[in-house]
Amino acid sequence: MTELAKKNDSIKLLAKIYKWRKPLLITSALAFVLSCIISFIISPQYKSTAIVFPLRNFSVSKLLIEQNQGAQEDYMDLGDEDDAEKLLQILNSGEIRTQIAEKFDLWSHWKIDKTDKKASYYLKDKWEDMVEFKRTTFLSIKIEVYDYEAYRAADIANGIIAFADSVKYRMTKKVALEALNIVTEEYDNTLNRMQQLEDSMQVIRELGVLDYKSEIEAYSKSMAKAIEKGNDGAKAKLQEKLELLKKYGLKYDNLAANLKKYRFKYPVIKGKYDEALVNVNKTLPASFVVEKAMINEKKARPFRLIIVLLSTISAFIFGLMILLIDEKFSEVKKKVLAEYQTLNTN
Repeated sequence: MTELAKKNDSIKLLAKIYKWRKPLLITSALAFVLSCIISFIISPQYKSTAIVFPLRNFSVSKLLIEQNQGAQEDYMDLGDEDDAEKLLQILNSGEIRTQIAEKFDLWSHWKIDKTDKKASYYLKDKWEDMVEFKRTTFLSIKIEVYDYEAYRAADIANGIIAFADSVKYRMTKKVALEALNIVTEEYDNTLNRMQQLEDSMQVIRELGVLDYKSEIEAYSKSMAKAIEKGNDGAKAKLQEKLELLKKYGLKYDNLAANLKKYRFKYPVIKGKYDEALVNVNKTLPASFVVEKAMINEKKARPFRLIIVLLSTISAFIFGLMILLIDEKFSEVKKKVLAEYQTLNTN
């Protein structure tokens, strides 16, 4: 299409708009009035914003209890991209949505029938309209909350941050509890085994065996001297001692070796037990709050001017399209009638 043709088409369109100016003005005026009324009927919404940085995901014991093994992670470091994604998953969880709904009674506040079978669906749909999580270029998470009351929007945003920590704790606590149960069982078994070995060794000590290796060496030397001197009384007593060592000495030695092994094991298993106990009872926060949500009395939605402008312009365009279609239809109708009359005349 040439520039001249385009110019002619534009002139024709402007001519038609001028021709139909009255119905177009009436349609646009009605749309303007109706959109003004509707925009003022819609309840205003207020926006509150909070910004958080994700923290590194590590167990408390690994960071705070265990001895430093080389280059250890710093729990004060901010999280990376993976940590931001994990925090977003927590913030978008249905558990946080339900907890917030219960705490702030969003069911009645957002006019959702809690007894309805589709109540969860309606809550989720409304939540997605009123709450938004955005990851910024700095890997922080922006929490934007809209509500019909300014203070409630701020409370919901801050409540989401608080519940994120509890959800993270619940998610990790199940694993931590299972680990604690395993370590506790091994810890108790170690203590019980050490006590059993101590008791068994005590029984042998009471029989007269205190240190098998040193005693067998000492009694053997004494026996050699008694034989050399021909001291039969000493030989008999020493023989009795050697028989006792022969009967219980090796068993005592085995018990001592096992006890030594468990004594080496005890500090390790005790450390694991303490770590597991800390992981169950304590947790690090999921995020670092950069900006807490504050009450903002400025109305955020709806954008009344935009609603009115879009409605008025849309009504004008829609009315023009209807008139153009009607004109085209009239032209086609006239052509069809003319052809029909021509056929009947012939």
